[in-house]
Amino acid sequence: MRGIPPIRSRFGPRRRRPAKLHADKGYDYDHLRNWLRRRQIVPRIARRGIEASDRLGRHRWVVERTMCWLNRCRRLHRRYERKPEHFLAFVGIASTLICYRRITK
Repeated sequence: MRGIPPIRSRFGPRRRRPAKLHADKGYDYDHLRNWLRRRQIVPRIARRGIEASDRLGRHRWVVERTMCWLNRCRRLHRRYERKPEHFLAFVGIASTLICYRRITK
């Protein structure tokens, strides 16, 4: 959460943190919820044994789909690169190829 850059907005100043955080049941811990609330972020986390995580699916699907596209690249999936600069360069190349393929369809 600390590494998230400022969020651009059309109106007003840039936000320094997201307004809400959507997560699945794996993050259902009281200390995580309290940590988010102290930073004025509304946690949207399904509770274990009580709520279904279906409501969160439409927001999380975009992220999971993108991660699946990036995992198709074997070099990224196996993390062959030792230096983080090289790994980020390959992530950029893979993202560019994914966008190019989506545009040309």
